[in-house]
Order: sequence, then structure tokens, then C-alpha cells
Amino acid sequence: MSYMKSHAKMDTTSMRQNPLSRIARRTRGQSQGPVTRLMSPSDFGRLLKPFVFLDLIDNQGKPFSGFGLHPHSGIATLTYIAEGSVRYEDTNGATGLLPAGALEWMRAGGGVWHGGGAGEPGRTRGFQLWIALPPELELGTSESVYLAPGVIPHDGPARVLLGSYGTATSSIRAPSPLNYLAVRLKAGERWSYQPPAEHTVLWTAIGMGSVLVPDELQQGELVAFKASSAAIEFEAQSDAELVLGSAIPHDYDLVLGSHSVHTSSEALREAEARISAIQTRLIQQSRL
Repeated sequence: MSYMKSHAKMDTTSMRQNPLSRIARRTRGQSQGPVTRLMSPSDFGRLLKPFVFLDLIDNQGKPFSGFGLHPHSGIATLTYIAEGSVRYEDTNGATGLLPAGALEWMRAGGGVWHGGGAGEPGRTRGFQLWIALPPELELGTSESVYLAPGVIPHDGPARVLLGSYGTATSSIRAPSPLNYLAVRLKAGERWSYQPPAEHTVLWTAIGMGSVLVPDELQQGELVAFKASSAAIEFEAQSDAELVLGSAIPHDYDLVLGSHSVHTSSEALREAEARISAIQTRLIQQSRL
């Protein structure tokens, strides 16, 4: 599921920083209805690749329309639901409902279509992340995985959506060396993340509440940290939820299509042809 045109640029916030600050850049993104685009391949995605896109979804309890079937290629998407529920379907044959705490993993490879929207009435809140795939996977077979809350491993307050942290390792095979965590902290609680030594890409986005790092980060903000192997400590100012990613940098160009990110124009053209073939089949099946 994706929710706005994927490559619009956004303004970033510049603030006088604490001398101890680890923050390189920060943003509140751009909002359209229930969706705030925090990262795009044309802005923060170039700084934080393989993480190239991030949406914060929060309908504040207001009804909103679903998101019809649409294509992707060259990326993997991970949709994590913190509150409420989301319907889903894909052209690999899966349909269902993601409840709070569940996730959808869609490795698009050479082309796939998926979609969905709000599930049960009430507030729906969560994040959708795009991850750029390396050349050996960007035209590969698509893969979809849907994990219930109870099977997502955790270490303390951190749920491991991809990669490993502490004693917990995700059952999903990450396309490159990276970690992606969802963390819930009580007011006054402290938690520290030690990135692996080679993970020089590091960022966090706040889904609820506020935390100190020691700069204050509030709901709806994304920050990119300066490259360092030192641990980052979070102190919750209120009950808070955040997602955090770290990775070895993606050493490839970002060649952009309307719903795709590839490492070369040749790969993009091949994937667009596959996407078009799937579209023809969907029309024949009266699904578009």
C-alpha cells in the first residue's frame, strides 16, 4: 500500500542544535489527509538509502477511503500497524486484515501490485517503509509475508520488524544488512540502541509522544543521525512510540519510476514491462 505520489520533495526543519546533538537533519514532512510523507527517494531517501521512503499514517479516527491495487518494483515495502487495522490484497493471491501490531512485507522484485485501506472503524495508525533492493533482487520474484503480532520477536521494548537486535531476530530475510525496529516506551523510560559497527545509516521517526536524544523529538518528526557507531539513548518524555532503522549504505544509484526504485534505467524499463503485463491481466479479471 502506498498513499501519495512517491517522489515529492519536502521542506526540512533547521534548528539550533544542542552541542551534544547527533542529528544531521530533521523534518516534519508533508501531510495530505491521514498520511504524512516523511521520507521520499528524492530527498531523505538519498541520504538514508537503502531506506528510501517513509509514510506516517494516522486517520485520527476519521473515515478515509481505501487504496486500490497499484504497482511496485525494485523495492520492498514494510507496513507496520501500531493501532487499528488495515485491509490488504496483492497479486500473489493474499487477502486479509492486519490488526494492531502486525506487519505486511512485500518484496516487489521485478513487479507486483498490491493495495488495501482502513480496516475496522476507528483510529488507524502506523508506518509504511520502502527499502531499495540490490541488483541481484531488484528484478527477482516478488514475495509477500504477513505476520501476526504474536510472531514478531522482541527484545525489551523493541519489536524487531527486520534484522536483529539483542536476543531477537526477524523471520523475514532482509534484502541487505539492516535493522528496522518498532519501540514503545513509557513516560520516563530510557532505552539505548547500539548500531552494528558497519551500520553508518541511522534514523528514527516518532509515531506518538515525545523523546529526548538529547534533542527533543516529537510526534510526526523524522531525524537522520550523523554517521557513528556510538549508541543512541532515548528518554521518553511521555508514553511514546517510534520506529528506528540502521543499515550499511546502499551503494547504488536511485533510478525512479512512478512507484518504483531501481539501480539502473535498464532494470526500470524491464520492470515497467512486467508491471504492464500484470495490469493487463488484472483488467481481464475485472480487478481494475
